[in-house]
Amino acid sequence: MTMQDPKSKKSRHYCHIAMGANLPSATGTALQTLKKSLELFLLESLQIRRISKWFTTPAFPANSGPDFVNGAVVVETDLTPTEVLAALHRIEAEMGRTRENRWEPRLCDLDLIAYDDVIWPDLETFEEWKSLDLPSQQTKTPDQLVLPHPRLQDRSFVLVPLNDIAPNWVHPVTGITVSEMLAALPAEDLAEISEIST
Repeated sequence: MTMQDPKSKKSRHYCHIAMGANLPSATGTALQTLKKSLELFLLESLQIRRISKWFTTPAFPANSGPDFVNGAVVVETDLTPTEVLAALHRIEAEMGRTRENRWEPRLCDLDLIAYDDVIWPDLETFEEWKSLDLPSQQTKTPDQLVLPHPRLQDRSFVLVPLNDIAPNWVHPVTGITVSEMLAALPAEDLAEISEIST
C-alpha cells in the first residue's frame, strides 16, 4: 500500500523498528542503553508487542567502530509514519544521541524499518534510494522518510533480529519475507553475528 496521505483511515498500525548502539551512555553499556530506551516507547504512544533477542554485530561499514548491540521490536501505534519517526528521534535524544556524521558510532540508534505495508512517500522514491551504490550511501541522506527502509534487504544486523520476531513479514515491494531475505545474504555477512546471553 502506498500511502499518499499521512492520515490513514486505519486507527492502529504496526511498525518494525531496528535498534542499535555501540557506545556506552550515561545509562550504562550499549545493551543497557537500548533496554532503557524501550521504557520510553509507551510515553511516545508506541506499544511494544514483540522484542527480539539481542545480538552483537560488527560495525558497518567494516572497521568503522566498536561492535554493535542490535535488536528489533514490533510496536502498535495510532501515530502516522512521520510522527513515529519524530518519536524515535526524541527517544534517541533522551538517551544522549547527537547526529553529526553519517554511520558514526552511536549511543542509541532507532530506525523505522516498516510501517504496515506502506510504501512511503511513493514507489519511485523508494526505488531511487534502494538502487544507490555503497559510495553514494555513505554521502547521501534522504530529506524525507522512505519506507520500507531501502537498505533492509542488505543488512544482516537488521534482518537477524527482525527474523527473531517477524520472520514472515512480507516486503511490500519485493514480496519477499524477512526469513527469505536473511537466507539470501552471503554466509560471511552472518559469520560474526552472535546472540547475547542476558
